[in-house]
Amino acid sequence: MHFKKLTVIFFILSFFTPQNSYSSYASILIDANSGNVIYENNANHPWYPASLTKVMTLYLTFHALSQKQISLADSMPVSKHAASQPNSKLGLRTGERISVQDAILALITRSANDASVVLAEFLGGNEQNFASKMTAKAHAIGMYDSHFMNATGLPHPWQSTTPRDLALLAWKIRHDFPNFYPYFSAHSFNFKGHELRGINKFTANYPGAEGMKTGFTCGSGYNLISSAHQSNKHLIGVVMGGMTSLERYQLMSNMMNDGFADHFKINNHKHISSLTSKSSLSPPYQLSCGKGATATAMATATPTLTKRKHPKNLIKHKKIIKKHKYKHA
Repeated sequence: MHFKKLTVIFFILSFFTPQNSYSSYASILIDANSGNVIYENNANHPWYPASLTKVMTLYLTFHALSQKQISLADSMPVSKHAASQPNSKLGLRTGERISVQDAILALITRSANDASVVLAEFLGGNEQNFASKMTAKAHAIGMYDSHFMNATGLPHPWQSTTPRDLALLAWKIRHDFPNFYPYFSAHSFNFKGHELRGINKFTANYPGAEGMKTGFTCGSGYNLISSAHQSNKHLIGVVMGGMTSLERYQLMSNMMNDGFADHFKINNHKHISSLTSKSSLSPPYQLSCGKGATATAMATATPTLTKRKHPKNLIKHKKIIKKHKYKHA
């Protein structure tokens, strides 16, 4: 057999070996019922969330729905700011309206930035105010290493989170909002007479997948939150910093497969809330594309992390957050 064929076969087989080395990115796998950590790698290293931010936007939306502050049928106006958001988006126009339910489905299936901002403005008055609410709520539920500057995940140097925080968020959504959690399993939705198909290939193809969210920017790399069940096990996984879209799906599949097969040694059933914070570090810039990309800024085997300095505008933003304190939920 030719050497090239052997190389290809080895490359394919390497994806299916148990307990893979997940080292060029950050990840975590937890038991969705107990919240116990099954596996983690750099899970408390800060990372740019990209569109995984929208899961926090949805948490606040579900919270408002559960408190009867809004309803799924509410019709929300589209502002010029919302309509001007870059792709991915629905193509909403200034002055038209969209229901809360359609906006939820647009975020989950299409990662629509315009719909995300419409929700933010409907719930918070404006996106900046809503971002402050996002951060305050995140800290209230234990996401202490997360800070949000917008509702979409579009690049911002001070918008960061960790795999641990996002796994905690996914776990909270599953337990706090069981009536709304099934929205994440949507593969498509009808909007203006057209069927818009979902972009999350893990949700569409992995056995027992329950859903969740994709994300990508040059700074973050290819991110993914996923939940799935097989037999009596329910798992939640987070992968941040994949080098390609295919890689993030394969990394998640490998990690889930190993989790369902009990290939990971659980360390004293450590709960997700007990992982140590590293919030003083800065996120790596993962891919060599986009503004600010340099060869030395790319993440390598271990993410390059530096001490974070807090500019005056971030300190000012933190003062705004104090206006939106939540009780622990």
